[in-house]
Amino acid sequence: MEITSKMVRELRDITGAGVMDCKTALVESKGDMERAKEMLRKKGIDIARKKSSREVKDGSIFSYVHFNGRVGVLLELNCETDFVARTEAFKTLGKEITLQIAAMSPEYISPEDVSSERIAEEKEIYREQMKKEGKASNIMEKIIEGKLRKFYEEVCLLEQKYIKDDSKKIKDLINETIAKVGENIVVGRFTRYELNKG
Repeated sequence: MEITSKMVRELRDITGAGVMDCKTALVESKGDMERAKEMLRKKGIDIARKKSSREVKDGSIFSYVHFNGRVGVLLELNCETDFVARTEAFKTLGKEITLQIAAMSPEYISPEDVSSERIAEEKEIYREQMKKEGKASNIMEKIIEGKLRKFYEEVCLLEQKYIKDDSKKIKDLINETIAKVGENIVVGRFTRYELNKG
């Protein structure tokens, strides 16, 4: 199948990946747009993994206040250089993450940030629920692990499904931007304010 410049441009518009990366993905997927998108996503994850150990010393503070003035978010998003901090891709990512925080109210950045006490509490709640349901103890641990993954998807920003595209998580969105800009990007911290919520 012939890979046209229109196909390359379309894939580039969707993914934001480089022209050559898009062309290579389309050639390797024999023109299958969905497979090419998936290949570029995996490549982005690999790039992000390689860059994850690099130190982030720059970045930007992003803010969002909902139109009714009842919810507000402050986000510190870090990258390696001020050059990347000024790019449109980085700014767009910052805006998208503040919208996510406003809408989904995460409590933590990642599962590693959840205290062992909180995890123990959650596991105890699940155990009690399963005892009431009469579940056998030999399958309880597997069920608990599954429920814990679901819990992380609700309370951890990086594990949450992206509100504009639930086929990807926020960590995927970050990895895609890392692949575009060629630098490590890390969520430093965030605060979500909601009127009369304390």
